[in-house]
Amino acid sequence: MLLTSFPAGPLQANCYFVAEGEGGACAIVDPGMESFEAIEKVVDEHGFTVAAVLVTHGHFDHMWCAQDVAARYGCPVWIHPADRHLLSDPMAAVSGQSAAMLRQQFADIEMPDFVEPADVRDAVDGARIEIGSLMLTVDHCPGHTPGTVMYRVDYPGPEPVSQVAFSGDFLFFGSIGRTDLTGGDHSEMVESLRTKILTLPDDVVVLPGHGQQTSIGREKGTNPFLLELSA
Repeated sequence: MLLTSFPAGPLQANCYFVAEGEGGACAIVDPGMESFEAIEKVVDEHGFTVAAVLVTHGHFDHMWCAQDVAARYGCPVWIHPADRHLLSDPMAAVSGQSAAMLRQQFADIEMPDFVEPADVRDAVDGARIEIGSLMLTVDHCPGHTPGTVMYRVDYPGPEPVSQVAFSGDFLFFGSIGRTDLTGGDHSEMVESLRTKILTLPDDVVVLPGHGQQTSIGREKGTNPFLLELSA
């Protein structure tokens, strides 16, 4: 397995590549703002065949270039049905006042035509996504948005790691996703953390939507939100 990433755009959302290896099939996780050219560069450097775009949730900083990347490589976009409408209307996830502020803040960034990609597939709980010889599992984790998901894949390396989880804005190093935005729900977040995080083995590596990587074991032992749940 080959994993690589870069932070994209002014909000520094992590864009990930998970692939069989050099020259193999790959999935691109969360192609965010100003990520298109960097994605092309990574794909060309490694000789990847792009098999899918995986969106952890519908916020614009995580799916800004999803349509363009899918069109460029002729691949499907996976997103949970509850967030699917945000592919064509990302500002529906923020209030009118916030949307106006964001448009002003990012006025110098070219706005893509937000239209639903030609091939959209449902990243529902328990779905299995085949990327060459890799198999990713979808965990539906509502709370940050109604359609937030996490993608997990078995890790075959010699390190003491059983899986890698792409958590989007669900779980971070020392924190969790905010629930005060449109569609956020704190009670759902708590239930998602209880059923989707606390049940995972400690050796699962977590690759979040922003910031540095962590592990389930570290978060169980130090994340105040998880400590509160397990008290």
